[in-house]
Amino acid sequence: MNLMNLSSYYYDLPEELIAQSPLADRSSSRLMVYERDADRMTHSVFSSIGGYLKEGDCLVINDTRVIPARLWAKSNRNAGDIEVVLLNQVEGDGVVWKCLTRPGKKTKPGTVLTFGDGLLIGTVVDVAEEGTRLIDFKCDAPFLETVEQIGVMPLPPYITKKLEDKDRYQTVYAREKGSAAAPTAGLHFTPELLKALQDKGVKVERVLLHVGLGTFRPVKEKDLRNHKMHSEYIRVTEEAASRINAVKAAGGRVIAVGTTSCRTLESATGEDGILRPYDGETDIFLYPGKKFKLIDGLITNFHLPESTLIMLVSAFAGYENTMRLYKAAVEERYRFFSFGDAMLII
Repeated sequence: MNLMNLSSYYYDLPEELIAQSPLADRSSSRLMVYERDADRMTHSVFSSIGGYLKEGDCLVINDTRVIPARLWAKSNRNAGDIEVVLLNQVEGDGVVWKCLTRPGKKTKPGTVLTFGDGLLIGTVVDVAEEGTRLIDFKCDAPFLETVEQIGVMPLPPYITKKLEDKDRYQTVYAREKGSAAAPTAGLHFTPELLKALQDKGVKVERVLLHVGLGTFRPVKEKDLRNHKMHSEYIRVTEEAASRINAVKAAGGRVIAVGTTSCRTLESATGEDGILRPYDGETDIFLYPGKKFKLIDGLITNFHLPESTLIMLVSAFAGYENTMRLYKAAVEERYRFFSFGDAMLII
């Protein structure tokens, strides 16, 4: 098996196992636990995750907040609605965002887009990589407040059912607005569960990754080594880095809640295994053969075939182990993707 071949990460998934809506109780999702040293798989429920965590362990959560990043516009050049999805803000003067637009042929540079009956105006200033657009926005009120007023949640394309409560596509600890998609592993936590874990002596630390373009783009290269990850903004504060390093020094385990927390931590960790404060971009791509410098465990959902996320899991748990776990998840009728069940790898 050539682990650099994209096709090695394909698996058959019955469509009915794709979760279309969240469960009434966030923590009632099923939980598959894989203990690497013992090569042991256990089927549990997410609310029981504390049974697999120890005093002194540290959960690292991504406290990004999803913005209602899907917007609809009228153009000064064409009839019909134009869909715009905000991906990430571009540094510089003004409010310029990299966006997906549909249909793209109607958003050439110079096109002026009107959103929400004039609450927001955008001018297409450039065409960026893979057909994305740079749009310069103008509005009277603060930009993100305006987006909250006129935008809708950009649910993944495999979710076809309308989301009744948009807060269910946010983690309970979401803080800083900026993501185009949710860090879905964290959707399973409730405030009560987090408190119970902390009462047990499990530490909880926050990092930030604003989820952007990579979530929406499939891997097209047949050889993984040729795939280029899109940059996303991450932040690790000096305080968080110090406390997480202290956990490692005391013999505790650092467990990333989700692939976004994992990528943030591994991006900001040196070859010496020390986590450092960081504020900037990352395009880290973790796949089999890549070494993990910091994390000891990972909480994650079940991901799309041939995605960079299943490749990350394969790098951490081992390729053959991962494909075996996914096969078992299908056989056991786990729920897959954003609103699906979870896996703990320790």
